[in-house]
Amino acid sequence: MSTEPYEDSLAEPGRSCPLHYRYGAAALQRTEHDLHADTLYVAGGLYGNRPALDALGRMVDAERGNAQLLFNGDFHWFDVDPHNFADVQRRVLAHRAIAGNVEAELADGSGDAGCGCAYPDDVPHAVVDRSNRIHTELSRTARHDPHWRGELAALDFWRGVRIGDARVGVVHGDAESLAGWDFDARALRDPGRHAHHVGVFDKARCDILASSHTCLPALARFEQRAVINNGTAGMPNFREHLFGVVSRIALTPSPHPVLYGTRIGALHVDALALRYDVGAWLAEFNAQWPDGSPAALNYRDRILAGPAWTIAEAQT
Repeated sequence: MSTEPYEDSLAEPGRSCPLHYRYGAAALQRTEHDLHADTLYVAGGLYGNRPALDALGRMVDAERGNAQLLFNGDFHWFDVDPHNFADVQRRVLAHRAIAGNVEAELADGSGDAGCGCAYPDDVPHAVVDRSNRIHTELSRTARHDPHWRGELAALDFWRGVRIGDARVGVVHGDAESLAGWDFDARALRDPGRHAHHVGVFDKARCDILASSHTCLPALARFEQRAVINNGTAGMPNFREHLFGVVSRIALTPSPHPVLYGTRIGALHVDALALRYDVGAWLAEFNAQWPDGSPAALNYRDRILAGPAWTIAEAQT
């Protein structure tokens, strides 16, 4: 998969990456705002799925010790109903959160970058156009209360977390950019990108990098370091499996079944299934996005049956 489109500031809305999205891997070296945890849950791509929020809360409550939940962006998306939007934002911001491209563009309000997804060339124009239309509707919702956009504007683009002797860098896209695609599964397994990925850990001074953004989960080891991408917490990630995925990075084994994982030093680095109430979520989605709407056309098939991706493919 090409990663060039997000470098092109002249690309069409939905394929471009605003300059302020780019922070560079060396920025992640800064430690003054690092969190400390025994267990870290990383949940990117909630997409306004409130039943998934309910299920995630129960999972974290089952942990012992200092368990932290960090939403790494795109917690809004399908929640165009103002009540749902307010509820999602209130509940997410009760925990730790960083911005995804959705929140960054809602806070900006100009609409110049569309949804801000920086979609690669192999994503059809119709999909990109519908994503921009979804973001336009969501932006109207966000304008109901100026306080909502103010809260989103205050979110950082990345966060460091100390777990034992290891350091985790949590981003939305990749180590260079909020909407970067370097942690897409196909980029992670590309031999031509291996040296680049190894160098990113040195620049960021991190042992593990956790992301989402690309909507498909992946786990890749680079010697004694790893990238884990949870894909999306709020939608199915695998063919015929109707659950979301979250990343768990911890000093202790998971109390929940593990889809796949690895060990990096003392840390367990695992992907967990987020089993939300599918019927409740489908009803909420349909109420906000009826047949023929941009979100229904782009996402309903995935919500009902999952994408063309497998658990084996996620383990790069």
